[in-house]
Amino acid sequence: MAKIKVTKVKSAINRSKNQKRTLEALGLRKIGQTIEHEDTPNILGMITKVKHLVSVETN
Repeated sequence: MAKIKVTKVKSAINRSKNQKRTLEALGLRKIGQTIEHEDTPNILGMITKVKHLVSVETN
């Protein structure tokens, strides 16, 4: 599987509880924090839910 780098670029303030929990599940807490995940359908679905709050890089 390929790796994906996910970086939080916007705040979760005034966002729905689902979006906040999705960011937590991805492991993102602070703006600018980068986490590396496997390229699985579950992770891609979570990224799609919060795509306006994160930046994604593929390796």
